[in-house]
Amino acid sequence: MSCRSTMTKQVVFISSVQKELQPERRALADFVKGDPPLLRYFSAFLFEDLPATSRRADDLYLDQINRCAIYLGVFGNEYGPEDSEGFSATEREFRRATQRQKFRLIFVKGSDDSKRHPKMMKLVRDASGQLVRRRFSGIPDLLAQFYASMVQHVEELGLLRTVPFDTAVCARASVRDLSPEKLI
Repeated sequence: MSCRSTMTKQVVFISSVQKELQPERRALADFVKGDPPLLRYFSAFLFEDLPATSRRADDLYLDQINRCAIYLGVFGNEYGPEDSEGFSATEREFRRATQRQKFRLIFVKGSDDSKRHPKMMKLVRDASGQLVRRRFSGIPDLLAQFYASMVQHVEELGLLRTVPFDTAVCARASVRDLSPEKLI
């Protein structure tokens, strides 16, 4: 057995109001795809990258939340279109990620809460009551904070090697991986 990770990539589901935060969404997805250390462990999911399909949008994005490992919420001023029950896609996604106990990261754009839609402000407050969220002022700030959060997450997963390779524990190795011919 090799000590190389056989772990499949974890999917980072990027959630936000698409029209308002399209540049931030694209920057995050491109950042994951373009950063070799992140790309080793993660892939990014953007709803707008999916092809046309006969499935309902809400069924599809909630199914993707079920499959992802990480929910990345980027909250701005707009709440987004509401469904028949008065919830936006962003709030539905956050609720599903919470219900499914996904690893969640929340980044809130800007510091002027007076410009936020009342339901978005409530969603920010709800998220803040459950986890540590961070504010960002622009795309470079968002990417830097996202990267720091992901490095911490990889570290917590035990995937960051901090000792020389030949002294590191191979976490997935077992006694069955030893070669009887090479044992004395």
